[in-house]
Amino acid sequence: MTVSMASRVSGLGVAGLSARGRVAALIAICLAELLVVLDNTLVNVALPSMAVQLKADMSGLQWIVDSFTLAFSGLLLAMGHLGDRFGRRKFMIIGLAGVAVMSGAGALSSGLGQVIAARAGMGVFAAVVFPATLALIINIFTVAKERAAAIALWTAMAGIAIAIGPITGGWLLNHFSWHSVFWINVPVALVAIVATLIAVPESRAAHVDRLDRVGIVLSLVGVTALVWSIIEAPKHGWLSAQSLAGYLLSVIALAVFVAWELRTRTPVLNMRLFRIRRFAVPSLAITVSYFCAFGFLFLITQYFQGVKEFSPLEFGIHSLPFAAAVGVGAPAATMLAQKVGTTAMIVSGMLILAVGMYVAGTVTPETEYLGPVVISMVLMGIGFAVVQGPATESIMGSVPLEEAGAGSAVNDTTREVGGALGVALLGSIMTSIYSREIAGKIAGIPDQIMNAQQKELASNTPISVLEIVKAPVNPLLAQAKTNLVEAMKVAAMQGASAASHVAVGVLLVTVVLVAVLLPWRPERGRSVLLGWRENDPEAADSAVRD
Repeated sequence: MTVSMASRVSGLGVAGLSARGRVAALIAICLAELLVVLDNTLVNVALPSMAVQLKADMSGLQWIVDSFTLAFSGLLLAMGHLGDRFGRRKFMIIGLAGVAVMSGAGALSSGLGQVIAARAGMGVFAAVVFPATLALIINIFTVAKERAAAIALWTAMAGIAIAIGPITGGWLLNHFSWHSVFWINVPVALVAIVATLIAVPESRAAHVDRLDRVGIVLSLVGVTALVWSIIEAPKHGWLSAQSLAGYLLSVIALAVFVAWELRTRTPVLNMRLFRIRRFAVPSLAITVSYFCAFGFLFLITQYFQGVKEFSPLEFGIHSLPFAAAVGVGAPAATMLAQKVGTTAMIVSGMLILAVGMYVAGTVTPETEYLGPVVISMVLMGIGFAVVQGPATESIMGSVPLEEAGAGSAVNDTTREVGGALGVALLGSIMTSIYSREIAGKIAGIPDQIMNAQQKELASNTPISVLEIVKAPVNPLLAQAKTNLVEAMKVAAMQGASAASHVAVGVLLVTVVLVAVLLPWRPERGRSVLLGWRENDPEAADSAVRD
Protein backbone atom coordinates (compact mmCIF):
# COMPACT_ATOMS: atom_id res chain seq x y z
CA MET A 1 0.00 0.00 0.00
CA THR A 2 1.37 3.40 -0.94
CA VAL A 3 1.28 5.83 1.95
CA SER A 4 1.44 9.58 1.49
CA MET A 5 3.54 11.43 4.02
CA ALA A 6 1.33 14.51 4.16
CA SER A 7 -2.21 15.19 5.14
CA ARG A 8 -4.55 17.08 2.87
CA VAL A 9 -5.61 20.39 4.41
CA SER A 10 -8.20 23.03 3.79
CA GLY A 11 -9.54 26.14 5.49
CA LEU A 12 -6.72 27.92 7.27
CA GLY A 13 -4.20 25.36 6.06
CA VAL A 14 -1.65 23.78 8.35
CA ALA A 15 1.30 24.89 6.23
CA GLY A 16 0.21 28.53 6.33
CA LEU A 17 -0.11 28.79 10.09
CA SER A 18 2.16 31.28 11.84
CA ALA A 19 3.75 30.51 15.19
CA ARG A 20 0.97 32.48 16.87
CA GLY A 21 -1.62 30.62 14.84
CA ARG A 22 -0.18 27.25 15.90
CA VAL A 23 -0.34 28.30 19.55
CA ALA A 24 -3.96 29.45 19.15
CA ALA A 25 -4.86 26.15 17.48
CA LEU A 26 -3.17 24.21 20.28
CA ILE A 27 -5.14 26.10 22.93
CA ALA A 28 -8.42 25.36 21.15
CA ILE A 29 -7.51 21.68 20.75
CA CYS A 30 -6.52 21.39 24.41
CA LEU A 31 -9.81 22.99 25.43
CA ALA A 32 -11.66 20.28 23.51
CA GLU A 33 -9.51 17.63 25.21
CA LEU A 34 -10.16 19.25 28.60
CA LEU A 35 -13.91 18.82 28.15
CA VAL A 36 -13.56 15.08 27.54
CA VAL A 37 -11.19 14.45 30.46
CA LEU A 38 -12.97 16.83 32.84
CA ASP A 39 -16.24 14.93 32.69
CA ASN A 40 -14.93 11.82 34.45
CA THR A 41 -13.40 13.80 37.32
CA LEU A 42 -16.67 15.66 37.84
CA VAL A 43 -18.69 12.45 37.84
CA ASN A 44 -16.38 10.77 40.37
CA VAL A 45 -17.13 13.53 42.89
CA ALA A 46 -20.88 13.14 42.33
CA LEU A 47 -20.96 9.35 42.80
CA PRO A 48 -22.03 9.42 46.48
CA SER A 49 -24.95 11.74 45.72
CA MET A 50 -25.94 9.57 42.77
CA ALA A 51 -25.68 6.41 44.89
CA VAL A 52 -28.22 7.77 47.36
CA GLN A 53 -30.67 9.50 45.01
CA LEU A 54 -30.55 6.84 42.27
CA LYS A 55 -30.35 3.93 44.75
CA ALA A 56 -27.22 2.62 43.00
CA ASP A 57 -24.97 -0.09 44.44
CA MET A 58 -21.26 -0.41 43.70
CA SER A 59 -21.97 -2.12 40.39
CA GLY A 60 -24.24 0.75 39.38
CA LEU A 61 -21.57 3.29 40.30
CA GLN A 62 -18.99 1.38 38.27
CA TRP A 63 -21.34 1.42 35.28
CA ILE A 64 -21.83 5.18 35.58
CA VAL A 65 -18.07 5.50 35.09
CA ASP A 66 -17.52 2.63 32.66
CA SER A 67 -20.52 3.19 30.35
CA PHE A 68 -18.72 6.32 29.13
CA THR A 69 -15.36 4.58 28.98
CA LEU A 70 -16.62 1.52 27.11
CA ALA A 71 -18.39 3.51 24.40
CA PHE A 72 -15.37 5.80 24.21
CA SER A 73 -12.75 3.08 23.93
CA GLY A 74 -14.83 0.89 21.62
CA LEU A 75 -15.29 3.60 19.01
CA LEU A 76 -11.96 5.45 19.13
CA LEU A 77 -10.41 3.38 16.35
CA ALA A 78 -13.40 3.86 14.04
CA MET A 79 -13.65 7.58 14.74
CA GLY A 80 -9.93 8.06 14.20
CA HIS A 81 -10.26 6.56 10.73
CA LEU A 82 -13.42 8.54 9.92
CA GLY A 83 -11.74 11.74 11.06
CA ASP A 84 -8.82 10.99 8.74
CA ARG A 85 -11.30 10.43 5.92
CA PHE A 86 -13.79 13.28 6.34
CA GLY A 87 -11.83 15.92 8.24
CA ARG A 88 -10.45 15.99 11.78
CA ARG A 89 -11.61 19.54 12.55
CA LYS A 90 -15.10 18.75 11.27
CA PHE A 91 -15.29 15.63 13.42
CA MET A 92 -14.03 17.46 16.49
CA ILE A 93 -16.82 20.03 16.14
CA ILE A 94 -19.46 17.31 15.65
CA GLY A 95 -18.16 15.48 18.70
CA LEU A 96 -18.17 18.60 20.89
CA ALA A 97 -21.76 19.34 19.89
CA GLY A 98 -22.75 15.75 20.66
CA VAL A 99 -21.12 15.85 24.10
CA ALA A 100 -23.09 19.02 24.88
CA VAL A 101 -26.38 17.41 23.83
CA MET A 102 -25.79 14.18 25.75
CA SER A 103 -24.65 16.14 28.82
CA GLY A 104 -28.00 17.90 28.73
CA ALA A 105 -29.69 14.51 28.57
CA GLY A 106 -27.70 13.36 31.61
CA ALA A 107 -28.68 16.48 33.53
CA LEU A 108 -32.35 15.80 32.83
CA SER A 109 -32.12 12.12 33.86
CA SER A 110 -34.13 10.86 36.82
CA GLY A 111 -33.09 7.18 36.98
CA LEU A 112 -29.92 5.12 37.04
CA GLY A 113 -30.57 3.61 33.59
CA GLN A 114 -31.06 7.05 32.07
CA VAL A 115 -27.81 8.33 33.56
CA ILE A 116 -25.88 5.29 32.30
CA ALA A 117 -27.41 5.72 28.81
CA ALA A 118 -26.53 9.42 28.76
CA ARG A 119 -22.98 8.66 29.87
CA ALA A 120 -22.67 6.08 27.09
CA GLY A 121 -23.88 8.68 24.58
CA MET A 122 -21.31 11.13 25.88
CA GLY A 123 -18.66 8.44 25.39
CA VAL A 124 -19.70 7.98 21.75
CA PHE A 125 -19.24 11.67 20.94
CA ALA A 126 -16.10 11.96 23.08
CA ALA A 127 -14.65 9.23 20.85
CA VAL A 128 -15.30 11.54 17.89
CA VAL A 129 -13.38 14.37 19.57
CA PHE A 130 -10.34 12.70 21.10
CA PRO A 131 -8.49 11.11 18.14
CA ALA A 132 -8.87 14.36 16.24
CA THR A 133 -7.12 16.36 18.97
CA LEU A 134 -3.84 14.45 18.88
CA ALA A 135 -3.94 13.91 15.10
CA LEU A 136 -4.33 17.67 14.55
CA ILE A 137 -1.41 18.39 16.87
CA ILE A 138 0.83 15.95 14.99
CA ASN A 139 -0.07 17.58 11.67
CA ILE A 140 0.27 21.16 12.93
CA PHE A 141 3.55 20.67 14.80
CA THR A 142 5.90 18.85 12.43
CA VAL A 143 9.20 19.96 14.04
CA ALA A 144 10.30 17.39 16.62
CA LYS A 145 10.91 19.77 19.54
CA GLU A 146 7.72 21.73 18.91
CA ARG A 147 5.77 18.51 18.59
CA ALA A 148 7.18 17.20 21.88
CA ALA A 149 6.26 20.45 23.65
CA ALA A 150 2.75 20.38 22.18
CA ILE A 151 2.25 16.75 23.23
CA ALA A 152 3.55 17.65 26.70
CA LEU A 153 0.85 20.32 27.01
CA TRP A 154 -1.74 17.89 25.62
CA THR A 155 -0.71 15.36 28.27
CA ALA A 156 -0.66 17.97 31.03
CA MET A 157 -4.32 18.76 30.33
CA ALA A 158 -5.16 15.53 32.14
CA GLY A 159 -3.52 16.95 35.25
CA ILE A 160 -5.32 20.26 34.83
CA ALA A 161 -8.66 18.45 34.46
CA ILE A 162 -7.95 16.36 37.56
CA ALA A 163 -7.02 19.55 39.42
CA ILE A 164 -10.08 21.62 38.55
CA GLY A 165 -12.57 18.75 38.21
CA PRO A 166 -12.99 17.75 41.88
CA ILE A 167 -12.91 21.37 43.07
CA THR A 168 -15.48 22.43 40.46
CA GLY A 169 -17.62 19.36 41.12
CA GLY A 170 -17.43 19.89 44.87
CA TRP A 171 -18.46 23.52 44.58
CA LEU A 172 -21.35 22.61 42.29
CA LEU A 173 -22.59 19.87 44.63
CA ASN A 174 -22.38 22.23 47.61
CA HIS A 175 -24.80 24.58 45.83
CA PHE A 176 -26.76 22.37 43.44
CA SER A 177 -27.76 18.74 42.85
CA TRP A 178 -25.65 16.11 41.06
CA HIS A 179 -27.36 17.14 37.80
CA SER A 180 -25.09 20.21 37.74
CA VAL A 181 -22.00 18.12 36.92
CA PHE A 182 -23.65 17.42 33.57
CA TRP A 183 -24.92 20.95 32.93
CA ILE A 184 -21.42 22.44 33.33
CA ASN A 185 -20.25 20.57 30.21
CA VAL A 186 -22.64 22.47 27.94
CA PRO A 187 -21.05 25.97 28.07
CA VAL A 188 -17.55 24.47 27.99
CA ALA A 189 -18.44 22.57 24.82
CA LEU A 190 -19.89 25.69 23.18
CA VAL A 191 -16.74 27.71 23.93
CA ALA A 192 -14.58 24.87 22.54
CA ILE A 193 -16.65 24.77 19.34
CA VAL A 194 -16.23 28.53 18.77
CA ALA A 195 -12.48 28.34 19.48
CA THR A 196 -12.09 25.41 17.06
CA LEU A 197 -13.99 27.21 14.29
CA ILE A 198 -11.78 30.28 14.68
CA ALA A 199 -8.32 28.83 15.30
CA VAL A 200 -8.01 25.22 14.09
CA PRO A 201 -7.25 24.35 10.44
CA GLU A 202 -8.92 21.43 8.72
CA SER A 203 -6.83 18.40 7.83
CA ARG A 204 -7.56 14.96 6.46
CA ALA A 205 -5.59 12.05 5.05
CA ALA A 206 -4.82 12.10 1.33
CA HIS A 207 -5.58 8.39 0.98
CA VAL A 208 -8.09 6.44 3.07
CA ASP A 209 -9.30 2.84 3.00
CA ARG A 210 -12.67 1.21 3.55
CA LEU A 211 -13.95 1.24 7.13
CA ASP A 212 -13.48 -2.08 8.92
CA ARG A 213 -16.99 -2.52 10.34
CA VAL A 214 -16.41 -6.16 11.31
CA GLY A 215 -13.32 -5.24 13.31
CA ILE A 216 -15.15 -2.43 15.12
CA VAL A 217 -18.01 -4.74 16.16
CA LEU A 218 -15.67 -7.52 17.30
CA SER A 219 -13.51 -5.19 19.38
CA LEU A 220 -16.53 -3.55 21.00
CA VAL A 221 -18.10 -6.93 21.86
CA GLY A 222 -14.83 -8.32 23.25
CA VAL A 223 -13.97 -5.37 25.50
CA THR A 224 -17.56 -4.83 26.67
CA ALA A 225 -18.04 -8.51 27.56
CA LEU A 226 -14.80 -8.51 29.57
CA VAL A 227 -15.54 -5.33 31.53
CA TRP A 228 -19.18 -6.33 32.12
CA SER A 229 -18.12 -9.74 33.46
CA ILE A 230 -15.57 -8.20 35.84
CA ILE A 231 -17.97 -5.53 37.16
CA GLU A 232 -20.76 -8.06 37.78
CA ALA A 233 -18.45 -10.76 39.20
CA PRO A 234 -18.80 -9.73 42.89
CA LYS A 235 -22.59 -10.06 42.58
CA HIS A 236 -22.72 -13.39 40.74
CA GLY A 237 -19.36 -14.91 41.75
CA TRP A 238 -16.01 -14.67 39.97
CA LEU A 239 -16.28 -18.30 38.80
CA SER A 240 -20.05 -18.47 38.36
CA ALA A 241 -21.52 -19.76 35.10
CA GLN A 242 -22.54 -16.23 34.14
CA SER A 243 -19.05 -14.81 34.75
CA LEU A 244 -17.32 -17.69 32.95
CA ALA A 245 -19.65 -17.25 29.97
CA GLY A 246 -18.73 -13.56 29.83
CA TYR A 247 -15.00 -14.31 29.98
CA LEU A 248 -15.36 -16.92 27.23
CA LEU A 249 -17.33 -14.57 24.97
CA SER A 250 -14.69 -11.88 25.46
CA VAL A 251 -11.79 -14.22 24.67
CA ILE A 252 -13.50 -15.58 21.55
CA ALA A 253 -14.46 -12.12 20.27
CA LEU A 254 -10.99 -10.67 20.84
CA ALA A 255 -9.27 -13.72 19.28
CA VAL A 256 -11.47 -13.48 16.20
CA PHE A 257 -10.82 -9.73 16.13
CA VAL A 258 -7.05 -10.26 16.02
CA ALA A 259 -7.36 -12.94 13.34
CA TRP A 260 -9.62 -10.73 11.27
CA GLU A 261 -7.35 -7.69 11.58
CA LEU A 262 -4.38 -9.75 10.39
CA ARG A 263 -6.27 -10.91 7.29
CA THR A 264 -8.35 -7.93 6.15
CA ARG A 265 -6.83 -5.45 3.71
CA THR A 266 -8.22 -2.43 5.58
CA PRO A 267 -7.98 -3.15 9.33
CA VAL A 268 -9.37 -0.71 11.86
CA LEU A 269 -6.37 -1.61 14.03
CA ASN A 270 -3.23 -1.89 11.94
CA MET A 271 -1.43 -4.82 13.54
CA ARG A 272 1.74 -3.87 11.65
CA LEU A 273 2.09 -0.98 14.07
CA PHE A 274 2.75 -3.46 16.86
CA ARG A 275 5.82 -4.76 15.03
CA ILE A 276 7.44 -1.45 15.99
CA ARG A 277 8.68 -1.76 19.55
CA ARG A 278 8.62 1.98 20.11
CA PHE A 279 4.90 1.82 19.37
CA ALA A 280 3.85 -1.48 20.95
CA VAL A 281 5.71 -1.36 24.27
CA PRO A 282 4.75 2.24 25.18
CA SER A 283 1.14 1.31 24.31
CA LEU A 284 1.33 -1.45 26.92
CA ALA A 285 2.82 0.96 29.45
CA ILE A 286 0.03 3.49 28.88
CA THR A 287 -2.63 0.79 29.23
CA VAL A 288 -1.25 -0.38 32.58
CA SER A 289 -0.66 3.14 33.92
CA TYR A 290 -4.27 4.10 33.13
CA PHE A 291 -5.43 0.81 34.64
CA CYS A 292 -3.79 1.81 37.92
CA ALA A 293 -4.59 5.54 37.82
CA PHE A 294 -8.30 5.17 37.01
CA GLY A 295 -8.64 2.34 39.52
CA PHE A 296 -6.83 4.45 42.13
CA LEU A 297 -9.13 7.43 41.52
CA PHE A 298 -12.20 5.23 41.86
CA LEU A 299 -10.93 3.71 45.10
CA ILE A 300 -9.92 7.07 46.56
CA THR A 301 -13.44 8.34 45.91
CA GLN A 302 -14.75 5.58 48.19
CA TYR A 303 -12.04 6.40 50.76
CA PHE A 304 -12.47 10.17 50.97
CA GLN A 305 -16.26 10.17 50.94
CA GLY A 306 -17.11 6.79 52.46
CA VAL A 307 -14.32 6.36 55.01
CA LYS A 308 -13.25 9.93 55.83
CA GLU A 309 -16.81 11.28 55.36
CA PHE A 310 -15.60 14.32 53.37
CA SER A 311 -18.04 16.55 51.55
CA PRO A 312 -17.63 16.75 47.75
CA LEU A 313 -15.75 20.05 48.05
CA GLU A 314 -13.48 18.67 50.78
CA PHE A 315 -12.82 15.66 48.54
CA GLY A 316 -11.85 17.99 45.69
CA ILE A 317 -9.47 19.99 47.86
CA HIS A 318 -7.83 16.90 49.37
CA SER A 319 -7.28 15.33 45.93
CA LEU A 320 -5.20 18.28 44.70
CA PRO A 321 -1.79 16.66 45.41
CA PHE A 322 -2.45 14.02 42.75
CA ALA A 323 -3.60 16.62 40.24
CA ALA A 324 -0.66 18.94 40.91
CA ALA A 325 1.82 16.09 40.52
CA VAL A 326 0.35 15.15 37.12
CA GLY A 327 0.24 18.75 35.89
CA VAL A 328 3.86 19.45 36.84
CA GLY A 329 5.33 16.08 35.96
CA ALA A 330 3.92 15.51 32.45
CA PRO A 331 5.59 18.39 30.56
CA ALA A 332 8.90 17.94 32.38
CA ALA A 333 8.97 14.19 31.69
CA THR A 334 8.22 14.62 27.98
CA MET A 335 11.07 17.09 27.51
CA LEU A 336 13.49 15.07 29.67
CA ALA A 337 12.80 11.98 27.58
CA GLN A 338 14.40 13.77 24.61
CA LYS A 339 17.73 13.57 26.48
CA VAL A 340 17.66 10.35 28.48
CA GLY A 341 15.40 8.24 26.27
CA THR A 342 11.85 6.93 26.46
CA THR A 343 12.69 3.62 28.13
CA ALA A 344 14.37 5.17 31.16
CA MET A 345 11.42 7.50 31.69
CA ILE A 346 8.75 4.81 31.33
CA VAL A 347 10.53 2.36 33.63
CA SER A 348 11.08 5.09 36.23
CA GLY A 349 7.47 6.22 36.02
CA MET A 350 6.05 2.74 36.44
CA LEU A 351 8.28 2.02 39.41
CA ILE A 352 7.09 5.26 41.03
CA LEU A 353 3.50 4.20 40.31
CA ALA A 354 4.16 0.83 41.96
CA VAL A 355 5.54 2.48 45.10
CA GLY A 356 2.56 4.85 45.17
CA MET A 357 0.06 1.99 44.90
CA TYR A 358 1.89 0.04 47.60
CA VAL A 359 1.76 3.02 49.99
CA ALA A 360 -1.94 3.44 49.18
CA GLY A 361 -2.47 -0.17 50.20
CA THR A 362 -1.16 0.58 53.72
CA VAL A 363 -3.80 3.23 54.46
CA THR A 364 -6.34 2.43 57.20
CA PRO A 365 -9.37 4.38 58.49
CA GLU A 366 -7.16 5.89 61.21
CA THR A 367 -4.33 6.97 58.87
CA GLU A 368 -3.65 10.71 58.92
CA TYR A 369 -4.10 12.59 55.66
CA LEU A 370 -0.70 14.30 55.96
CA GLY A 371 1.26 11.08 55.67
CA PRO A 372 0.78 7.96 53.55
CA VAL A 373 -2.38 9.37 51.92
CA VAL A 374 -0.66 12.45 50.49
CA ILE A 375 2.52 10.53 49.73
CA SER A 376 0.60 7.92 47.73
CA MET A 377 -1.25 10.60 45.74
CA VAL A 378 1.93 12.52 44.91
CA LEU A 379 3.78 9.35 43.87
CA MET A 380 0.82 8.19 41.78
CA GLY A 381 0.57 11.57 40.06
CA ILE A 382 4.29 11.80 39.32
CA GLY A 383 4.53 8.21 38.11
CA PHE A 384 1.47 8.59 35.91
CA ALA A 385 2.83 11.81 34.40
CA VAL A 386 6.30 10.41 33.81
CA VAL A 387 4.85 7.52 31.78
CA GLN A 388 2.26 9.43 29.73
CA GLY A 389 4.22 12.14 27.92
CA PRO A 390 7.24 10.09 26.76
CA ALA A 391 5.09 7.08 25.87
CA THR A 392 2.70 9.19 23.80
CA GLU A 393 5.56 10.94 22.01
CA SER A 394 7.12 7.55 21.20
CA ILE A 395 3.82 6.18 19.88
CA MET A 396 2.99 9.18 17.70
CA GLY A 397 6.59 9.51 16.52
CA SER A 398 6.42 5.93 15.22
CA VAL A 399 3.56 6.38 12.74
CA PRO A 400 3.43 8.26 9.43
CA LEU A 401 1.59 11.58 9.37
CA GLU A 402 -0.90 9.92 7.02
CA GLU A 403 -1.90 7.54 9.83
CA ALA A 404 -1.88 10.15 12.59
CA GLY A 405 -5.59 9.70 13.25
CA ALA A 406 -5.31 5.92 13.45
CA GLY A 407 -2.18 6.16 15.61
CA SER A 408 -3.88 8.66 17.88
CA ALA A 409 -6.91 6.38 18.15
CA VAL A 410 -4.73 3.41 19.12
CA ASN A 411 -2.98 5.58 21.70
CA ASP A 412 -6.32 6.76 23.10
CA THR A 413 -7.87 3.28 22.98
CA THR A 414 -5.08 1.82 25.11
CA ARG A 415 -5.72 4.54 27.69
CA GLU A 416 -9.45 4.02 27.86
CA VAL A 417 -9.38 0.22 27.81
CA GLY A 418 -6.82 0.33 30.61
CA GLY A 419 -8.95 2.82 32.54
CA ALA A 420 -12.13 0.78 32.10
CA LEU A 421 -10.39 -2.39 33.25
CA GLY A 422 -8.88 -0.54 36.21
CA VAL A 423 -12.25 0.69 37.47
CA ALA A 424 -13.82 -2.70 36.76
CA LEU A 425 -11.16 -5.00 38.24
CA LEU A 426 -9.84 -2.95 41.16
CA GLY A 427 -13.35 -1.77 42.03
CA SER A 428 -14.68 -5.32 41.90
CA ILE A 429 -11.84 -6.68 44.05
CA MET A 430 -12.64 -4.03 46.65
CA THR A 431 -16.37 -4.82 46.45
CA SER A 432 -15.83 -8.58 46.80
CA ILE A 433 -13.76 -8.25 49.96
CA TYR A 434 -15.90 -5.47 51.41
CA SER A 435 -19.13 -7.43 50.85
CA ARG A 436 -17.62 -10.62 52.28
CA GLU A 437 -16.42 -8.88 55.44
CA ILE A 438 -19.51 -6.78 56.09
CA ALA A 439 -22.41 -9.00 54.97
CA GLY A 440 -22.83 -10.83 58.28
CA LYS A 441 -22.61 -7.66 60.36
CA ILE A 442 -25.21 -5.86 58.26
CA ALA A 443 -27.60 -8.83 58.37
CA GLY A 444 -27.68 -8.58 62.17
CA ILE A 445 -28.46 -4.86 62.30
CA PRO A 446 -31.92 -4.05 63.76
CA ASP A 447 -34.51 -2.69 61.33
CA GLN A 448 -34.75 0.43 63.52
CA ILE A 449 -31.29 1.42 62.26
CA MET A 450 -31.55 0.30 58.61
CA ASN A 451 -34.38 -0.93 56.42
CA ALA A 452 -33.94 -3.72 53.83
CA GLN A 453 -33.09 -1.33 51.00
CA GLN A 454 -30.48 0.49 53.07
CA LYS A 455 -28.93 -2.84 54.08
CA GLU A 456 -28.61 -3.89 50.46
CA LEU A 457 -26.90 -0.62 49.53
CA ALA A 458 -24.60 -0.80 52.56
CA SER A 459 -23.62 -4.36 51.62
CA ASN A 460 -22.31 -3.17 48.25
CA THR A 461 -20.64 0.19 48.77
CA PRO A 462 -18.95 2.02 51.67
CA ILE A 463 -20.26 5.33 50.32
CA SER A 464 -23.53 4.47 52.09
CA VAL A 465 -21.71 5.42 55.33
CA LEU A 466 -22.63 9.03 54.60
CA GLU A 467 -26.34 8.33 54.81
CA ILE A 468 -26.07 5.98 57.80
CA VAL A 469 -24.20 8.62 59.81
CA LYS A 470 -26.86 11.24 59.02
CA ALA A 471 -29.83 8.99 59.88
CA PRO A 472 -31.27 9.61 63.39
CA VAL A 473 -31.59 6.56 65.66
CA ASN A 474 -32.81 5.75 69.15
CA PRO A 475 -30.03 6.55 71.69
CA LEU A 476 -30.14 2.93 72.80
CA LEU A 477 -29.03 1.90 69.30
CA ALA A 478 -26.36 4.58 68.89
CA GLN A 479 -23.48 2.26 69.82
CA ALA A 480 -24.65 -0.43 67.37
CA LYS A 481 -24.73 2.22 64.65
CA THR A 482 -21.23 3.41 65.53
CA ASN A 483 -19.91 -0.17 65.49
CA LEU A 484 -21.47 -0.79 62.08
CA VAL A 485 -19.96 2.36 60.57
CA GLU A 486 -16.51 1.43 61.89
CA ALA A 487 -16.82 -2.12 60.53
CA MET A 488 -17.83 -0.77 57.09
CA LYS A 489 -14.80 1.51 57.00
CA VAL A 490 -12.40 -1.27 58.01
CA ALA A 491 -13.88 -3.64 55.41
CA ALA A 492 -13.62 -0.96 52.70
CA MET A 493 -9.92 -0.41 53.41
CA GLN A 494 -9.24 -4.15 53.44
CA GLY A 495 -10.74 -4.35 49.96
CA ALA A 496 -8.82 -1.29 48.78
CA SER A 497 -5.58 -2.75 50.12
CA ALA A 498 -6.06 -6.01 48.24
CA ALA A 499 -6.86 -4.10 45.03
CA SER A 500 -3.72 -1.97 45.48
CA HIS A 501 -1.52 -5.06 45.84
CA VAL A 502 -2.94 -6.51 42.61
CA ALA A 503 -2.10 -3.23 40.85
CA VAL A 504 1.46 -3.34 42.21
CA GLY A 505 1.92 -6.83 40.79
CA VAL A 506 0.66 -5.77 37.36
CA LEU A 507 2.98 -2.75 37.37
CA LEU A 508 6.09 -4.76 38.30
CA VAL A 509 5.45 -7.33 35.56
CA THR A 510 5.07 -4.50 33.06
CA VAL A 511 8.29 -2.85 34.24
CA VAL A 512 10.20 -6.04 33.44
CA LEU A 513 8.60 -6.29 29.98
CA VAL A 514 9.37 -2.64 29.16
CA ALA A 515 12.96 -2.94 30.38
CA VAL A 516 13.57 -6.06 28.27
CA LEU A 517 11.65 -5.21 25.10
CA LEU A 518 12.10 -1.46 24.61
CA PRO A 519 15.48 -0.16 23.37
CA TRP A 520 17.31 1.95 25.95
CA ARG A 521 19.11 4.25 23.54
CA PRO A 522 17.36 7.55 22.76
CA GLU A 523 15.27 7.70 19.58
CA ARG A 524 17.11 8.58 16.38
CA GLY A 525 14.40 10.80 14.96
CA ARG A 526 11.00 10.49 13.42
CA SER A 527 12.22 9.76 9.90
CA VAL A 528 13.86 6.52 11.00
CA LEU A 529 10.75 5.40 12.85
CA LEU A 530 8.35 5.59 9.93
CA GLY A 531 8.40 1.85 9.60
CA TRP A 532 7.13 1.04 6.14
CA ARG A 533 8.05 3.73 3.65
CA GLU A 534 8.24 1.85 0.41
CA ASN A 535 11.12 3.97 -0.84
CA ASP A 536 13.23 3.32 2.26
CA PRO A 537 13.10 -0.38 3.22
CA GLU A 538 16.25 -0.13 5.34
CA ALA A 539 14.57 2.44 7.59
CA ALA A 540 11.47 0.26 7.72
CA ASP A 541 13.44 -2.79 8.83
CA SER A 542 15.28 -0.74 11.44
CA ALA A 543 12.03 0.65 12.82
CA VAL A 544 10.53 -2.82 13.14
CA ARG A 545 13.61 -4.13 14.95
CA ASP A 546 13.59 -1.15 17.34
